[in-house]
Amino acid sequence: MAQMKYFYELTVSSSPHAHSPVTTQTLMRDVLIALLPALVGSVYFFGFRALLVTAVSAAACVFFEWIYRKLMHKDSTVYDCSAVVTGVLLAFVCPVTIPYWCILIGDFFAIVVVKQLFGGIGKNFMNPALAARAFLFSWPVLMSNWVKVGFSNAAGLLDTADVVTAATPLSSMHQGMLPTDSLMDLWIGRVGGCIGETSALLLLIGGGYLLIRKVITPRIPLAFIGTVAVLTFLFPQGNDRLAWMAAQILSGGLMLGAIFMATDYVTSPLTGKGQLLYGIGCGVLTVAIRYFGSYNEGVSYAILVMNACVMLLDNVGHPVKFGAGKEAGRK
Repeated sequence: MAQMKYFYELTVSSSPHAHSPVTTQTLMRDVLIALLPALVGSVYFFGFRALLVTAVSAAACVFFEWIYRKLMHKDSTVYDCSAVVTGVLLAFVCPVTIPYWCILIGDFFAIVVVKQLFGGIGKNFMNPALAARAFLFSWPVLMSNWVKVGFSNAAGLLDTADVVTAATPLSSMHQGMLPTDSLMDLWIGRVGGCIGETSALLLLIGGGYLLIRKVITPRIPLAFIGTVAVLTFLFPQGNDRLAWMAAQILSGGLMLGAIFMATDYVTSPLTGKGQLLYGIGCGVLTVAIRYFGSYNEGVSYAILVMNACVMLLDNVGHPVKFGAGKEAGRK
């Protein structure tokens, strides 16, 4: 009996082959919604200048992205809202007294230097907002002018001549002392600090929204905050362990950084084990800088350092191809 041969023709359409209603625009929109509680809180604590600085920063980031891509004859990407998120986050990590010209310089650095010169969204190797914040510390006095909470002391819309400044909780802890602010004040946000970082409660509400929407997973935030909690509990610098740990967790930019910055898709690892190590690394560096550095806060720099390690961390926990040995998965 003659052997019969069968030929099948398979037609494959062009990619993408999987479709999803989730887009960059919808993700960025969810992030902006999650940031709203902290933005409302910043206006309540610091006055309407907080809202104006945030709006100026967001608008400037959109403009710089639009003009750069237009001059480079590239398709416009401003509609994905990523530039808006960068502008809001940059404003959130700056004091409410920051001059407008200074925040504009930071916006230019974040969008053009950190993001667009590396190819645009998805190709930058570090968080644009945090990189811009680090750059803005070229003007350390402007970036360390903390307003005392209260409407009567809030910064003016156009100038900051009449503001009353106050120390932040981290400045006290940097000297090995518990802050004079109560834990309730730290929880609610009635303390000095950057525009969007003071209220742990409002930031956690936003983080809960992102978890419900599945925009982020809890792996990096829990590893980050958990590491800070363990280290500060073990090494309280002569203070009550629980009070010291709680004050460290609720102060500074830890909540903002762990929930909204360290979880950035582009600058964080893809694998589960890599994300855990990434979060732990952020926590260790944060505590090390807070304890031994000359600067009170370490969240921003910890995340930026770990951003530079993402390529290495992506190899951790990399799935092994079916039928291949363990050594193949490490390559």
